[in-house]
Amino acid sequence: MELVERLEGIKDKYDKIESELSDPSILSDQEKLIRLSRERSELAEIVEAYIRYKKITDQVKENREILANSDDKELVEIASEEMDELRAKKESMEEEIKVLLIPKDPNDEKDVIVEIRAGTGGDEAGIFAADLLRMYSRYSEVRGWKLEYIDMNESGAGGLKEVVFSLSGKSVFGDLKFESGVHRVQRVPATEASGRIHTSAASVVVMPEVEDVQVDIDQNDLRIDVFRSGGAGGQNVNKVETAIRIIHIPTGIVVQCQDERSQLKNRQKAMKVLKARLYDIKQREMNDQIAAQRKTMVKSGDRSDKIRTYNYPQNRVTDHRIGLTLYNLSNIMEGDLNELIEKLKIADITEKMKA
Repeated sequence: MELVERLEGIKDKYDKIESELSDPSILSDQEKLIRLSRERSELAEIVEAYIRYKKITDQVKENREILANSDDKELVEIASEEMDELRAKKESMEEEIKVLLIPKDPNDEKDVIVEIRAGTGGDEAGIFAADLLRMYSRYSEVRGWKLEYIDMNESGAGGLKEVVFSLSGKSVFGDLKFESGVHRVQRVPATEASGRIHTSAASVVVMPEVEDVQVDIDQNDLRIDVFRSGGAGGQNVNKVETAIRIIHIPTGIVVQCQDERSQLKNRQKAMKVLKARLYDIKQREMNDQIAAQRKTMVKSGDRSDKIRTYNYPQNRVTDHRIGLTLYNLSNIMEGDLNELIEKLKIADITEKMKA
């Protein structure tokens, strides 16, 4: 009954919102219109599921009455045969509704800032960082997301010391939020004459882009430097001071952007990264408090956690958080991340349902 009462309360709230939105006077209050429309959208899926669930429970009730009171043998037989199917549907709907009732991460629909940095392993770590960039780029193409580079620092042998980029589109953070952590690779480097397998690592950080109201930055806490861009970019790249470096003095965070030829655009991109990093620190502090109360299987707070190993000789990928091993490394490195991401989402939902 507790589940039904909760669903009735949600349905009542949804009906009230529908009534308010149908009032012509709402058009004069755009802020309220947007808020109510968003609330209606958030509740719609649960209400639709509840309506389907209520139809099933009404059918169960009707069949029980037939089984208890009817003298019609044929009708009783039909009702009896239907009961097993209806019970299975009812249980399935209850599980679906429980998942829908889990509070959604408000950041799931947000665009993201992604940072990939080479870790231990010298040139091979830099090459692996470039491989991860390619993997996420390919996945982004499949999803129809837009990728924009913010900063890139190349290393030897075609690798990367670090790269910072943004991804915008539908449910970007919701899909990539469990990618933060240390990614480890095991393979024979192209430069290794003896054929020995090396282990290298790169770190990935995925942060939601944030609105100004979520992060308050005092301009007096910033030191902003302008310098000439380096690296590839044409004849003008080193002639004009368009690159921007911003230092957040209280935290020591340094961000820079030299991807654009416009100083203003570089400054805007750099500020986006700074806000995302400051928000990320705040979120991790909150996550640490939650983790102290309950242990979660899929964590995204500790950036030093080794989350995944990519083993090339065995074409194997292992996600250590959920004990998942897949033997399709070549496809994954081409951006086929769907199965990995779905399994991580399911594990997270399962843990939340337990809690």
